[in-house]
Amino acid sequence: MAITQKYGKNSSPDLVCHKENHQSDKIGVPGCHKKWTEQNTNWSRPVARIWTVVLLLGTCLLYCARVAMPICAVSMAEQFKWSKRESGMVLGSFFWGYCFTQVFGGYVSDRVGGEKVLLLSAAAWGAMTAFTPILAHFCSQPILSMTLSRFLMGLLQGVHYPSLASLCSQKVVENERGFLMSTVGSGSYLGTLVIGGAGSLMLDLYGWESVFYVSGLLSVLWAYCMWKYLLKGEGPIITLESLGSSGPQSKLSKRHWSRLFKQPAVCAVIITHLCTVSTFFTLLSWLPTFFKDTFPDAKGWVFNVIPWLVAIPSSLLSGCLSDHLISQGFDTASVRKLMQFFSMGVSSVFTLLLCGTTTFPWAIVFVSATMGFITFSHSGVSVNVQDLAPSCAGALFGVMNTCGAFSGVLMVYFSGYLIEATGSWASVFALITTVNLLGLCTFLAFAEARRVDIDSTKTRHHNIHI
Repeated sequence: MAITQKYGKNSSPDLVCHKENHQSDKIGVPGCHKKWTEQNTNWSRPVARIWTVVLLLGTCLLYCARVAMPICAVSMAEQFKWSKRESGMVLGSFFWGYCFTQVFGGYVSDRVGGEKVLLLSAAAWGAMTAFTPILAHFCSQPILSMTLSRFLMGLLQGVHYPSLASLCSQKVVENERGFLMSTVGSGSYLGTLVIGGAGSLMLDLYGWESVFYVSGLLSVLWAYCMWKYLLKGEGPIITLESLGSSGPQSKLSKRHWSRLFKQPAVCAVIITHLCTVSTFFTLLSWLPTFFKDTFPDAKGWVFNVIPWLVAIPSSLLSGCLSDHLISQGFDTASVRKLMQFFSMGVSSVFTLLLCGTTTFPWAIVFVSATMGFITFSHSGVSVNVQDLAPSCAGALFGVMNTCGAFSGVLMVYFSGYLIEATGSWASVFALITTVNLLGLCTFLAFAEARRVDIDSTKTRHHNIHI
């Protein structure tokens, strides 16, 4: 019992079992050696750093492939005679597909391994991106083929982030998760910058088809290199038997899932992530229009590039800071709350300052600060799900991301209605601040970092018998 008290409430029962039964192999305590084997699958620090770089590049290419269509939409609309409504249908179909595979991707990753799901999905959406020009030119109805291809792209890319969450919870120790997730998360901003710069150049020089060919083939190449050098050429085979078996990372029954969703900490994570994603989608969608309406003579590349240049180092900083605080002995839950306070609290201050902005330089400063602080959520709520339920982190993150995607689409539409109804951007920024504060207060009140995917009463009983 003394050992249990020393390691605290965040210790898993498997770890306690190992600590208190170092002679287990000799006396034959059932299951203890097996559980320690499962716990001892974490990457070493050098291996974790290699995977961090690889996953960063993968996320960067994910966004290159995702943003290729918005960049080329104007040129494609001119060539195929699309109306604004038809262009919007093509662009919006991605998000509907994106919502439907979040939970499934996390569920499969929890059972067979996130790296396998990442590999297969990357090869699929990379090939889909490369074949997009072919589908557009050889189909008699390009509007239908492009809408379908974007929907399939959403389905295939929807598994990416739940798989990352599952992989991180299985392979990365607690005090290094913040750096990995924040670094990999910065790949989205890097990918947006790369495809915005290089993609626009290729569009002008070689036509819109080249943007899809290059981003798609690079994604397939990334998947091949990951399979060849990190997975050592092992086939990413996912069988029905492996999906149906109760693997070590997915032992929760329907009753356990019901109990999980009754936990206040789990509900807080879902609500906070929903609010974070909704406000981010809204800013991402409407900030370019805000700058064009408010500062019509401003250079577009300035407000489309500078905020993302700030977001990348800010995301890396949040990961380093959170991991450093945890390694110094600070409570994990307190560190997650601090990161989320920066993400939703401090960023809201700069969002509100946009309401009274009168000059373009100050608007750039406030928007850059807003986007920079928002990235701190990579070390807050995004990692907290791995603290709470490492055995099903992928599926639970899928639930969070599905809710966030649906609410994000609705909030983008509602923001457009507010702009038309009030004629003022202040109403949109006030809405963003309100949603942020709702999510932040929920997280500060109910967030925890102890495991809730295990039965604590059974754990205590097990420890007493040992």
